Amino acid sequence: MIKKYIVAFVLCIQSIYAQNTEISITLSFENIDLLTAIEKIEEKSKYTFFFQDSWLEEYQSISRNYENADINVVLSDLFKDTLLNFFIIEKERRVILTRNNRIYDYLPDGFIIDEETDKVKENNIITQSQSFGNILSSKVNNAGSEIIRIGKSVANSNQKSFNISGRISNKQTQRGVADAKIIVNGRDLGVQTDKNGFFVMSIKGGQYLIEIDALGMERIKKNVIIYNDGTLNIAVKERVELLDEVILESEKNTNVDNTVTKTEIDVKESKNIPLALGERNVLKVATTLPGITTAGEGANGYNVRGGKSDQNLILLDDAVIYNPQHFFGIFSALNPFALGEANIYKSSIPVEYGGRLSSVFDLKTKDASKEKVAVEGSIGPVTGNLLAEIPVVKNKSGIMIGGRGAYANWILSSLDEESLKNSEASFYDAIAKYNHQIGDKTKIEATAYWSRDDFSITSDSLYVYGNRAFSLRLNHRFNEKNSVKVAASNSQYSFDIEFDGDADNDFELGYKINESELKLQFKYLYNDKIKLDYGVSGKLYEVNPGTLQPKGPESIIDPLEIEKERGLESGAFIASEIDIFKGFTLNAGIRYSLYNALGSGTQNVFQEGVPKDEGTIVETLTFDNNEVIKTYGGPETRVSARYLFTDDFSVKASYNKTFQYIHTLSNNTTVSPIDTWKLSDLNIEPQSSQQYSLGLYKNFADAMFEMSLEGFYKRSENILDFKTGAEILLNENIETEVLQGKGKAYGVEFLLKKQKGKLYGWLGYTYSRSFLQLDSPFDEERVNNGDFFPSNFDKPHDFSLVTNYKFTKRFSVSTNFVYQTGRPVTFPIGTFSFDDTEFAVFSARNKFRIPDFYRLDIGLNIEGNHKRNKLAHGFWTISVYNVLGRNNPLSVYFVTEDGEVKGLQSSVFSIPIPSITYNFKF
Repeated sequence: MIKKYIVAFVLCIQSIYAQNTEISITLSFENIDLLTAIEKIEEKSKYTFFFQDSWLEEYQSISRNYENADINVVLSDLFKDTLLNFFIIEKERRVILTRNNRIYDYLPDGFIIDEETDKVKENNIITQSQSFGNILSSKVNNAGSEIIRIGKSVANSNQKSFNISGRISNKQTQRGVADAKIIVNGRDLGVQTDKNGFFVMSIKGGQYLIEIDALGMERIKKNVIIYNDGTLNIAVKERVELLDEVILESEKNTNVDNTVTKTEIDVKESKNIPLALGERNVLKVATTLPGITTAGEGANGYNVRGGKSDQNLILLDDAVIYNPQHFFGIFSALNPFALGEANIYKSSIPVEYGGRLSSVFDLKTKDASKEKVAVEGSIGPVTGNLLAEIPVVKNKSGIMIGGRGAYANWILSSLDEESLKNSEASFYDAIAKYNHQIGDKTKIEATAYWSRDDFSITSDSLYVYGNRAFSLRLNHRFNEKNSVKVAASNSQYSFDIEFDGDADNDFELGYKINESELKLQFKYLYNDKIKLDYGVSGKLYEVNPGTLQPKGPESIIDPLEIEKERGLESGAFIASEIDIFKGFTLNAGIRYSLYNALGSGTQNVFQEGVPKDEGTIVETLTFDNNEVIKTYGGPETRVSARYLFTDDFSVKASYNKTFQYIHTLSNNTTVSPIDTWKLSDLNIEPQSSQQYSLGLYKNFADAMFEMSLEGFYKRSENILDFKTGAEILLNENIETEVLQGKGKAYGVEFLLKKQKGKLYGWLGYTYSRSFLQLDSPFDEERVNNGDFFPSNFDKPHDFSLVTNYKFTKRFSVSTNFVYQTGRPVTFPIGTFSFDDTEFAVFSARNKFRIPDFYRLDIGLNIEGNHKRNKLAHGFWTISVYNVLGRNNPLSVYFVTEDGEVKGLQSSVFSIPIPSITYNFKF
């Protein structure tokens, strides 16, 4: 019977307090709080307001101007951006304020009561008006006395469901809680937070009991009343439990569920993989995974799915690193202690990345500790490493500073071999990062990086090369749906060669490339099924192709400086990830890239219908500073799709089209640190590629095992290569020495990974082929008769087995076994004599192969005891690299000595290399 009295009460209000106000108000105020504004209205209108003071505290800066305005108009405008509603009782000149809900003086449509059952039917006052939510709810749930009200009830609204967004955060650290479950009790409804703790859900209006459950956090329940769209932010406490063993599982089916396929490398676990001289190397770990390899042991660069090494975009906190290797690829140039994430995209490359054909290595440093000082380091047979994290403003900002260096010079000088005593082989790198959290919505990060290598092995030449990078990033969340990232970066790579011989031809040679980029990227979460990613970017390249200067007063070398190059690469991109139907998600996007080769400079025009050489130049064009020499560009389509058969089994497909406007110039069979970069211009066109991939992804035994099988096919255009006998370095007319052709690559990649238990690791196998075609109407510009031939890094079979077995919590043994088909080489197939000297006649390019490569490494890992109050935690790694002593050839080359052609083989490690490294952390 209570509902009948409610109806009578509403009808009574309607008849007695019908609103028919005709009061006009003239007043203005600027930058005052809402309470003061209401007091001014009371003074002018003689109305009395009723409310709770706490409702007005958050509204502190109000500016308005009203002239002869109706009281209803004034109040509607004043409260439009608040959670407050008003109800005027005209007879008593009173204004009743309510927060979230409304007071109604009429019965809304659909308010029908069944007298027999005494129940409100489906289209009742709760869902229509939201006004009697508290009165008609059966009871206040026992989750606590606090009731959270969301949104503002709007008169005459026909909206049935509302979008609730928010963030679940750690109460102690203020960081977002990933994979927290938000469950609506009594309803088949629930969502999960993303990696930053954000969520969005759609729900009908009314009162609910909502439960928040997250791994390692206390489970809590909240009474919530939904009036309209709004925000729900909840902080949860950490749950402390004493257990014998804790196994953390997060995103266990991510590899199956993600639409955009990426390879994630566990930075912490990489310490257990035995590598050369005990050094941690995340990028070397990547080469044990399917589809990623190198041209050989001791070669710089990486080859991904049959692509050249210059086709990989390697980023450190959004700044490009041109050469991420120390000492010919044996060591990483990136401090392993500073890295927090390592993600590799090799098939479905997101639209935000541009400028490379094969892959993106997106490396991110970890945030510096904002709570306490932390120090981490290692001491090995060749290198030493130290990294410190220091809070600047407690719980808000911190700085990380790390440095690493090699002391191989001291080792070389101690050897008995006279030829090595005067050699040099050292490297250094340093990194610094500052991160600052401004409130809950804004974060600023700045990263600076520097590296340098010096080497001179039994030679009269000193080689020096290094990277320098800086990036500044601002991440801001406008609300639960919109966020922005602004990133500015600058990168530089350079090398120098100092030749000091016995003759009068000593010289110094230098090369440098510099790039600066600004990127603006927005993310919009339309709802829990549709996400948008869009933005723009601009990058300026500046290349100094080389300078040659005489060294010392006795040198007769003529100075030479190759003309500088400049180019501007711009891009605009947009992508959307849409849940089409249950199990099927589509990620479709497009990037439009535009490249302008800029002056000042000169460009040669060649006679048509004849080969390009210095004798066929018909004109040299001159361009002023910033004048456009040539424009290239076009759309880059990126599409990927995923269909879930079950929660742990999916099929994925993708298509990528990409452009690349920068090339490496090299006539070495393996990548060298003195290879130069060349921008596209009037005579050298940008590279382009299209890649198709299809894969199956399956997890077994509650994600203990991951398995994937993916095939790919890639076609490329304008791949840069060189003419036979080309002179690359310090060539003023480089376009006469290079060729551009077609490439194709295809393959199948298999990965089986075990992630739990005492034994874990992975088995990877790739069958792939990579071919190049250099065809032309002219013989001197044609290679292998214009047919496709294997590229320098074509390795059909690539097998890796990485394991780690834990005997106890402190002792484990690791192995790393690698087998690869020998890469292609060009062999002499005959000789001829001229002037009493024998010369070689070579085969078609890359017709033969060097011997197959295989290597076994073993490591013993010993962790210190796990006492809680000890000053430092130690970790020993004892390893043997190349246990089998395999003399794997890096390259095979041929020289003429004493009138005879001789074949020579170069290797990096031909014997077992033991090492011991001590890691510490406190």
